[in-house]
Amino acid sequence: MSRPQRPQPAPGPSLAGAVDLSALKRPPAGAEATGAGVEITEANFEQEVLVRSNEVPVVVLLWSPRSSACRQLAETLSAVADADTGRWALVSVNVDTNPRVAQIFGVEAVPAVVALGAGQPLDSFQGVPPADQLRGWIDALLKATAGKLGGAADADDADAPEAVDPVLAAARQQLDAGDFPAALASYEAVLAENPGHAEAAGAVRQIAFLQRATGHGPDAVAAADAAPDDIEAALAAADVQILNQDPAGAFDRLVALVRRTAGDERSTVRTRLIELFELFDPADPQVVAGRRNLANALY
Repeated sequence: MSRPQRPQPAPGPSLAGAVDLSALKRPPAGAEATGAGVEITEANFEQEVLVRSNEVPVVVLLWSPRSSACRQLAETLSAVADADTGRWALVSVNVDTNPRVAQIFGVEAVPAVVALGAGQPLDSFQGVPPADQLRGWIDALLKATAGKLGGAADADDADAPEAVDPVLAAARQQLDAGDFPAALASYEAVLAENPGHAEAAGAVRQIAFLQRATGHGPDAVAAADAAPDDIEAALAAADVQILNQDPAGAFDRLVALVRRTAGDERSTVRTRLIELFELFDPADPQVVAGRRNLANALY
């Protein structure tokens, strides 16, 4: 298996922080087996795989819901991860819905597993090994990384579990389960203790957006198109366009409205547009273009 490489920039903006908007399109918990651990997409690959692997080893399961072998391996890996209580991180890539992420790893068949530490590949295998062999593989991985990663145990205490902020761990679990109100409360608690916590700050912004945006009706874009000067309709339509992976359309809609408004109305639209920019990587070309267009509209 070829070794993972850092992903190339996606054609659309990637979300900054912890939340992936594609989570809204996932089925409810229990509706379908969904692999193991955090579901990895292009949007959260860097945070959940590359950055996280600086703290603990990250084990990536590449799988397909069409394969019973994948489901079997997912269950076994999940059980081992639960038993090891945070000493390593388990994440999964559904190759059917995220083929570009699978290509990063050079996977030719599933199930496949790749382990990373400090952003670099450590080991990999394909197929479904017996449970005892899988346990041994994980133990060897932990031994090889003991004392070498920021969140790993010292070599003299390799069996000690990683110290994880329980509130942060709960927030991640709630977010992965789609319980946005509970996750928001947990991340806000993290921020109360550590106002500079980047993951929590990004998550609070994005979860607040998700809660607002999912309350709009399915006809929000059509309603705004029919009444282009209706500010509330335009704001709702922009939210829906973001959810539908059309951020450029959302940015253009609100920039055009900024040009046609003044005073408090213009300030309302400008403020919302800046909030939408902050959901994404500030260096993304579409966000850069949106900010430039906003500046032109204002001045």
